[in-house]
Amino acid sequence: MGDVQKAMTLLINSFSKYAGKEGNKNTLSKAELKELLQNEFGDLLGKASDPAALDRIFKELDRNQDNSVDFNEFGKMVFCLTVMCHEHFVGKK
Repeated sequence: MGDVQKAMTLLINSFSKYAGKEGNKNTLSKAELKELLQNEFGDLLGKASDPAALDRIFKELDRNQDNSVDFNEFGKMVFCLTVMCHEHFVGKK
């Protein structure tokens, strides 16, 4: 398995690990999202423990306003974070 496949598997497994702890196994509630961000993204999203910041993150991700974040919405966040990290590291060279 290549590195990209491993990364995709890791993202899917991380989402699945937290989704459904409070109900629907295909979506993240705000509490599940908070736990995922704190445990899996750590220092990258240091404000994940700030309730106001978490509210903004959740609202931005929950585009269809169903009070949950599905994998598609989660994936968009991961992509944006990846782009930001890439820009940061390329800019440091």
